[in-house]
Amino acid sequence: MSAKDCDDHGDRRRKLFRRLCAGLLVFNLILLVIVLLVWAILRPHKPQFVLQDVTIYNLNASVPNFLTTSIGVTISSRNPNDRIGVYYDRVGVFATYNNQQITLRYQIPPSYQGHKEVDIWSPVLSGNSVPVAPYNSFALNQEQAGGALLLMIKIDGRVRWKVGTFTSGRYHIYVKCPAYISYGSKNNGIVVGGNAVKYQMVQKCSVSI
Repeated sequence: MSAKDCDDHGDRRRKLFRRLCAGLLVFNLILLVIVLLVWAILRPHKPQFVLQDVTIYNLNASVPNFLTTSIGVTISSRNPNDRIGVYYDRVGVFATYNNQQITLRYQIPPSYQGHKEVDIWSPVLSGNSVPVAPYNSFALNQEQAGGALLLMIKIDGRVRWKVGTFTSGRYHIYVKCPAYISYGSKNNGIVVGGNAVKYQMVQKCSVSI
């Protein structure tokens, strides 16, 4: 085989390789445009969350710099989409005070939420002798004595979207539900047994994905 034949053979291989690369690029662009068009037509909306009520079973900071907590919450989650379902994966619920986590994460079982469906989650968030910053321990005692307390109920996890037979990759969902509690007076809540008091909220939560 002459040097010219080798050069021609190499040129053909390079041209074939360039054509394959161009074809793959065009295919990927077409696929991306189709996905974007479908996404734009369906107009996906974020799930909506409402903190319906909070039940205080125990919220004790009597031991300096340690907090023992038991809080029941009722949260409704709604899928506002007509054509998109939502898978909830590895979703945890926990409470914070002054940006410090004060309970363990309650793991919500994996679930699927169909079009326009509403689910109710009712976890009990608890923490036994959780170490807190000294200023938070002091501030909590002060707010309880003053009769008002602001907690933050947070949801953190992963969701996937389902359109027909297609299921997307996982997206991070982060939800914040402020819980303002008139803790000093039981007249503002409903006594549900012992020292437990339930406070009605109906508080919309902020959602970011």
